[in-house]
Amino acid sequence: MKVTARKLRDVHYGTQWFDQVLDRWDYDQFKADPTWREGWVSFDSLYHHPADDRVYLGVTSFAADIFHAWDRRQQCFVDLGYARVADPFDAKFHRSLVHWPADGCLYGAIALLHDVDRYWEAPGGAIVRYEPASGRLEKIAVPLPHLYIQSICLDAERGVLYGFTFTPERLFAFDLRTGTTLDLGPIGSALAMAQGENIELDAQGRAWFSWGATRAWQSEPGVDSCRLAWLDPDTRRIAFLDAGLPWPDGRYGYAKVEGLFNLGRDHLYASGANGSLYRLDPDTGAGTFVGTPVADRRSRLASLRLGPDGCAYGVTGRDGHCEVLRFDPRHDTWQLLGPVTDGAEACWQVHDVAITPDGVLYAGENDNPYRSGYLWEIQL
Repeated sequence: MKVTARKLRDVHYGTQWFDQVLDRWDYDQFKADPTWREGWVSFDSLYHHPADDRVYLGVTSFAADIFHAWDRRQQCFVDLGYARVADPFDAKFHRSLVHWPADGCLYGAIALLHDVDRYWEAPGGAIVRYEPASGRLEKIAVPLPHLYIQSICLDAERGVLYGFTFTPERLFAFDLRTGTTLDLGPIGSALAMAQGENIELDAQGRAWFSWGATRAWQSEPGVDSCRLAWLDPDTRRIAFLDAGLPWPDGRYGYAKVEGLFNLGRDHLYASGANGSLYRLDPDTGAGTFVGTPVADRRSRLASLRLGPDGCAYGVTGRDGHCEVLRFDPRHDTWQLLGPVTDGAEACWQVHDVAITPDGVLYAGENDNPYRSGYLWEIQL
């Protein structure tokens, strides 16, 4: 199968300049520099909305310009007017765009870039509601004051958003109908970042995520500290599981969870360990190693979406060597379909993807240190 990729943004600056600030600058310096503040973006969340055929985009921006869309009909980017509600500390929608059929609105949640020295100045990550039909955009709540939100998922039946914060790492539930928040407690100890990229619902409506053991009496949390957990939607109690993703080489311990994927038909999967895929046991949380699509170099697999053919699609690889992945959850088989390039330009790494009913894959490039990220349009 031939893959054709097209980059949909074109902003560049030099590699030498970045090398001069690597591991030297902090948040305030990046904010103060116009090249980074105004000229650099990264794509962290994607959602395709069939009703208007737009790909909604959560964007990382030092200028708090974090919400746009790619209009497939008009073939252009659309500014959704986030400046109307922006706070200077609003940095990104990080795996935090969902659609609630009950009201037809999109919901996002705001993540941070600043450090803890600005904790009391920064108000906290808000839940943002956007109505595609009217363009109305508003912040409806800050679930946990001064804490920012790394990811949300939606239980559409119950009308509840589940999210985790950083930093510190806490899990919460936000009821869209009542506007109330329930703090569900910590998921990590701060010795290491416990959470992966997202939260995922299973067929029973349980919210899955990763947590981190502490082992406070030791110098490190240990090689088996990265584990899985799920939240019961009825009792609102967390089941902290002593289970995780086994290392592909069989050594003792658990690999850190990167992404979680509900691929239908009770198929719950996870990624970790250089973009390896695992099938999860829905009762114990134990991961069964399926395979590593790219094993000979640094890789990742942050997002997979089911396509109209029943296969899931994503982009694996990193560091400018990325490939389109097709995974069939019916047989636990995969194919690498080709590199994500447009002429001499190559995708750095991908954080989220969306797929349209006509089978076009959109991939959000993130954290490219040498230029702004592209939105990649991939014809399969």
